[in-house]
Amino acid sequence: MERLILKDLIRWKESKYRKPLIVKGVRQVGKTWILKEFGKRYYENTAYFNFDENMEYKQFFETTKDVSRILQNLMLASGQAIQPGKTLIIFDEVQDCPQVINSMKYFCENAPQYHVA
Repeated sequence: MERLILKDLIRWKESKYRKPLIVKGVRQVGKTWILKEFGKRYYENTAYFNFDENMEYKQFFETTKDVSRILQNLMLASGQAIQPGKTLIIFDEVQDCPQVINSMKYFCENAPQYHVA
């Protein structure tokens, strides 16, 4: 069954006023699944970073607020390219990482061409 949330995600992707997306909800309802599925269907690439599974990702946000430097570190750690408008960047399990959540405003202000959820 097609999820209605996909229509909202497509509108978000296409908006010229797009900001980083924060998806909230109770555990085990499909937040991660829908973002990965959205990335698979509507982007060339999806860069998925789980902060529970890989604690090393947190350090990329603790040492700098420079988005280009954060992205370079993420690309090195994941071994994949992150391209503006072509890659959906998913930060998962960030509730215990205030620096990651804080960085969303810098993505919005300094790198709006990147699609971050």
